[in-house]
Formats: sequence, structure tokens, C-alpha cells
Amino acid sequence: MLSQNILNELIKIVGKENVLTSKEDLITYSFDGTADVPHILPDVVVTPTTKEQIVKIVKLASQHKIPITTRGSGTNLSGGTIPVENGIVLSMLKFDKILEIDAENLVAVVQPGLVIQRLNEAVAPYGLIYPPDPGTVTTATMGGSVSECSGGLRGLKYGVTKDYVMGLEVVMANGDIIRTGGKTVKNVSGYDLTKLFTGAEGTLGIITEITVKLIPAPKYRRSMLAIFDNIENAGKAIADIIKNQVIPATLEIMDNVTIRTVENYAKIGLPTDAAAILVIEVDGSVEQVVLNEFDTVQRICKEDGATQIKIANSDKERDSIFAARRAALPALAQVKPTTVLEDATVPRSKIPDMLKALDEIAKKYNLKIGTFGHAGDGNLHPTILTDESNTEEMERVHKAVDEIFKVALELGGTLSGEHGIGMAKAKYMELQFGKEGMAVMKKIKDALDPDGIMNPGKMFGGN
Repeated sequence: MLSQNILNELIKIVGKENVLTSKEDLITYSFDGTADVPHILPDVVVTPTTKEQIVKIVKLASQHKIPITTRGSGTNLSGGTIPVENGIVLSMLKFDKILEIDAENLVAVVQPGLVIQRLNEAVAPYGLIYPPDPGTVTTATMGGSVSECSGGLRGLKYGVTKDYVMGLEVVMANGDIIRTGGKTVKNVSGYDLTKLFTGAEGTLGIITEITVKLIPAPKYRRSMLAIFDNIENAGKAIADIIKNQVIPATLEIMDNVTIRTVENYAKIGLPTDAAAILVIEVDGSVEQVVLNEFDTVQRICKEDGATQIKIANSDKERDSIFAARRAALPALAQVKPTTVLEDATVPRSKIPDMLKALDEIAKKYNLKIGTFGHAGDGNLHPTILTDESNTEEMERVHKAVDEIFKVALELGGTLSGEHGIGMAKAKYMELQFGKEGMAVMKKIKDALDPDGIMNPGKMFGGN
């Protein structure tokens, strides 16, 4: 529990209106989008408006060894923004400005509290886009996306957040401010500190400014919905599309559980008897190339057993197809009180094997698992629908999750494609990196944050 003297110091730094201590507020900031993780109330929620205030807060926290959990919109899905040792939750939502759009150099400079969709709306008049496109793009912030290195529906062709972060401004654990990277396309001076802080989940410092790369918006696009009566055929189609050297902008999958749940939720005309559907979009700057690739994708889907292909012939039809995919998580979350959403990722060629394994795991533990996700880059979201008040069922859920990650790693995959590690997956890290790899990461953490005040309990499961 923080002393009144420290609370008074925080009020002096940011103003009384930016310091929250009521139980209702503290409960609100003890949650993010993650289920089945501990919820510990912070001592205080502080909302700074300048980096100078952040420096003072960090120095105060460093002096008194107070943990700081930095937070954006709280859409995180691995428990990354939940405090585990009381302390300070630092809300960055008032750092929400676009500082510069440099269309000539295809660069934007933004603050971390900016919602991603706002950046895309701002650069659209210049004919540009910021490609990272998480499912929560209308609510997720740039800082959270950088800290988790999120991906999204366009990740297959355009990559993930780390591919677009060119530079950062970071407040370190001792209050120092450093700058990494910059606007230049080429920059190989020294260690790549920009990449180090991207995906660090707030465990190494507090990001206060982000420089990102923009790209020209594709001029042409074609979208479709491919329907399959066999999920393994859908998995084969995914692998065959990539094998034929076509890289769609979007290649998403929804299994039958997800299809039926989304249709019940959104009433948008999905085929509820289908075993799986693929949402596919091909885009580019040369119309004939886009049309040729689209024809190739159609042919492969038909050869691999698609029973029907619905082509979007208007922006309205295209938006309807994508609305179905974006509705997957909110629809599944309506079914039962608790939604355990994972993002185990495997090599693309192993998608059929992973889909088969998920089906077997659901049957083995008698659980309802809806699977959707970015199948084109191997990033699946098996979603277990459960009730955390049911102790016996939750024991089966935990065993199923253990097996999901075990299978993913055995198939040459990874624990996370875009959601991060947070507290939810920390116990599995050694399985992927070994003791030696974890020791290297821990040395970096200890060197940059010797007192362990930056988002403790994440990545390593301890300080």
C-alpha cells in the first residue's frame, strides 16, 4: 500500500484529476482482455500528459521500488497490462496525438495512446496505410501494439508491428530518456534497440513516442469467402495457396463452432453447416496481377474441395465478409462466461496438423473450442469456451492449454504470434527458449531494470 506522502507526490506531478484511488477505478484497471489470470488491484492509477511527468513518476517509483504497469486501452490478451504487485498503473491514454505525418518520407510520428484506426484515417488522404491491423484496430493503441508486437488480418503479406517501427522514444527505469532509430530507411548503427523495445511488453521501459513506416495503399483488391465441408481440406488449401507463391493480403479461417456462433450473433448469412470457411483477399498495385492471383486462389480452393466460393462484387459485400471474421471473438465471448483465447502459431505447412490436433484436444478434454485466426501465417486462435467458476472444467481447460502449446512447439511453432507472453504464457517460455535462452533475456531485463519495477511478473513469471 502506497503511503499518503507518495500519493501526494503523484498528485503534485500530474494533478489530482489524474490520480485515481477509488476501489471502483482500481478494480477497472485490474483487468484487460485476458481470462483465467489473477487480478490484483493497483494502489493507484496515474494518467500523465507529458513525458516530463513520466520521468518524475519513474524517478519517484525507482526511489521507492514501486512497480509500474504501463497500460493503453486494455485490449491485451495475455495479461500484459494487469498489475501483479499492486503499485502504479500508468495509463497512456492522454498521449494520443499524431505528432507528424511525413508523406514525402512515408513516415508518421505518433504518441503511444493513439488508437491505430485514427492513424489510418489520418494518412488515407495521402494514399497511404499503416499495415498492422489487429482485430481491435478501432480501440487498440499504438503503444500497446508496439509493446506486444501485434499482427492482425494483413499480417500474412504485410508483416507485423516490428516491421513498421522505425524509431522510439523511451523513458528508462532510472528516468533517463533515450531515442532509438529514426526516419532513415537504412540504420545499422549499434545494437538494434528499436527492435529490443518492440515486443518487450513494457518490461524494459516506457514508450513515449513512436516513429512508424507507412506504405502506399494498394489500388486494387479482390475478396472471397471459400466454404469447405472438411476442415482438413481448408487447411490443405491454405498450404497450397502459399506453395503456389501467391501471398494474399488476408487469409483467415473460421471453424464450424466459430461459424455457427458468429451467425447466431451477427445474422449475416454464414453457412452454418460448413466445416470451415476461408476469408481471402488479394491486393496490389497492378490490376492484372491481382486478377491473376485471385483466379489462382479460386482454382486451388476448388481443387482442394471448396463446396462454394462467394466473391465480393462490391465494397458492401467485402465489408460483410470481413465483418464476419472480426465478429469471431465477440461472438464466441457471448457463449459462456469465460473465453480462454490463445494464439499458438505454427509453420504454414503445419496448419492441417495443428487443426487436426485442436479437434482431438477438444474431444479428449470434452471442451468446446472454436478456432479462427490468421491461417495464412500459421497464427491460429483456438478459443476455449468455459466458465471459470466450474473448478473441474477449468482443470480440463488448463490441461488442454498445456497440450495446445506442446503440440505447437513440437510442430516447429511458437507460443505467441501476436498476443505476447504477459503472465498467461510465462510458464511455457523455457519450453521454447531453454534455460540458456531465458538466462540471456533475464540478463537484459536485469541490466535495464535492476530493481524490477517495469511491468514485473511478465515474460519471466517473476521480477
